[in-house]
Amino acid sequence: MGCARFQGLISALVLAVALISRAQPCPKNCHCSDRNGLTVVQCASRKLEEIPSDLPENTVSLQLASNRITRIPSQAFKGLRRLQELDMSGNTIEVVERGAFQGVSEGLQAVDLSNNLLHALPRDTFGRLHAKINLAGNPWHCECTLQEVLRELQLDPDTVNQVSCRTAVREEYAGKPVVQVLDSGVDLCNIKRKTTDVAMFITMFGWFTMVIAYVVYYVRQNREDARRHLEYLKALPSNSGSRKDSDTISTVL
Repeated sequence: MGCARFQGLISALVLAVALISRAQPCPKNCHCSDRNGLTVVQCASRKLEEIPSDLPENTVSLQLASNRITRIPSQAFKGLRRLQELDMSGNTIEVVERGAFQGVSEGLQAVDLSNNLLHALPRDTFGRLHAKINLAGNPWHCECTLQEVLRELQLDPDTVNQVSCRTAVREEYAGKPVVQVLDSGVDLCNIKRKTTDVAMFITMFGWFTMVIAYVVYYVRQNREDARRHLEYLKALPSNSGSRKDSDTISTVL
């Protein structure tokens, strides 16, 4: 009996050591807890200015709400293959770099970027993610790129009407929900192309006007020079040669 107990104790110690060696430290100023063998990382309201770089690989939920984070860099969540929930609401995020969500598992279910300072997103920001994404409460600028991004993702249906245009390529769309603008049949990309065409036309017209003005000035200046030369020749002593020159210039004028 004593030998069996001793062997059981040894096995338990070996298992405990193995589990400890596999465990990853929790990021500084954050609290980590277990959820069915996976890690929930709680970093909300910790005055963080950037996303922790030492997140456990088995993180299933990452809570970064109400911090001071200003940007999401490229591959910020690379290696988090089991991540299902990401909350970054209530920060001051202005920039999401291209490839920010590259490397995140397609199992990601929810992303909350509400109440930040986002006005634009690069194309393919969310790649092939199937997560419900909350983009409410941001000062969006409604234009072609944002339209393309929104058509490639799944907005959280509970917040879809809170994704509004703070500014837009046309003033009449400002203050309206983005989805309402797009559902009305407006093509923001087509508006951009028309605006570009008008700008090019105005530029070309400006250059054409400058060329015409220069030609007119050049012709008038030459006529004035020829007229002064004619008056000079007339002031010279009369002779046959000067008369011929005068007649020739008169013919030209």
